[in-house]
Amino acid sequence: MSSRPFVIHSRSLPEGQSGELLRFTRESVQWEWMSMSARRLNPDEKYVTSTNGEEAAFVLLGGECRANWGAGEQSIGKRKSVFDGLPYCVYLPHGHEVKFAAQTRCEIAECRVPSTAGLEPRLVRPQDVASSLRGGGNASRQIVDIIKPEFPADRLVVIEVYTPGGNWSSFPPHKHDVHNPPTEVDLDEIYYYRIDRPREGFALQRLYSPDKSHDFTVRAEDGDAVLVRSGFHPVVAGPGYNIYYLNFLAGTSRTLAVTEDPNHVWLKSTWKATDPRLPLVK
Repeated sequence: MSSRPFVIHSRSLPEGQSGELLRFTRESVQWEWMSMSARRLNPDEKYVTSTNGEEAAFVLLGGECRANWGAGEQSIGKRKSVFDGLPYCVYLPHGHEVKFAAQTRCEIAECRVPSTAGLEPRLVRPQDVASSLRGGGNASRQIVDIIKPEFPADRLVVIEVYTPGGNWSSFPPHKHDVHNPPTEVDLDEIYYYRIDRPREGFALQRLYSPDKSHDFTVRAEDGDAVLVRSGFHPVVAGPGYNIYYLNFLAGTSRTLAVTEDPNHVWLKSTWKATDPRLPLVK
C-alpha cells in the first residue's frame, strides 16, 4: 500500500498562466480504474478531447465556457470557484468527443475509467445535482451528488463535499475495499482538494487498515489529490480553512455500500445538530 503513490501534488501555475494543474494515469499510479487531470484555460483557449474505450466526467470547477458534446454548443458554468456555487458536469461515454472553449478563465477536473458501454453524453446542471447535509456537530459537512449510482453511467460516481474549518468529514471512518454486496462494495476513490484560503489552508487525511498494519496520515493542500486504494480514510479540515474535495469513485459496482469503523460508530448517537455554518454553497 505505502509503496505506491497515494498523494499527487498540484502543479503551481503563475497567475494568468494556463495549462495542466495536475495529471496522473491509472498506469502511472499502479491503479486499476481511474486516471485524472485538472487544467486551467484562459479566455478564448480551447480543449478538445475524446473517449475511446473509456468514459469520462468533466467537472467545471470555476469559470464560464462554451461546450459541445454532440448536442450543439452550449454555454455552461456560473460559479467563479468551487466555493461560489453548484457545479456543471459533462458526462462523456465511450466513443464521443467534447469541445470546451473558455469565455472566462476556467478550471476543469477530468476523470476517466475503462468502459465500452454504449451510453449517451449528458450535461449535469446545478439544478440537477442533489445537495444535502450529513453528520452532526463538528462532523457536519455538505454533500453534493453530481453523478449518483442511478445516473446512466457505466462505472463513475462523482460527488462534491464541503467541510467547514475544524470539522471532520468522511466520518465515522468508512471503507469500501471488499466486494461483499449488499454490505460493502469494492471502490477506488480520489479526493481532489480545494481550500478557500489556498496559500495557508490544509486538510489532514488518515489512511488505515482495519488491523492497523497500514496507518498513516497525509497533509493535503490546495489542488492535491489523495488516492484511496483501501481501508478507512477520514478527513479533518484545518481550523479556519473551509475545504472542498471532489470525489471520483469507480470499481466493481456503482452502489455506495460501505463498512464503518465499529470503534467510532457510537459517535453518531451524540450528534444533536448540524453545524450552523452549513451549507457552505447554495
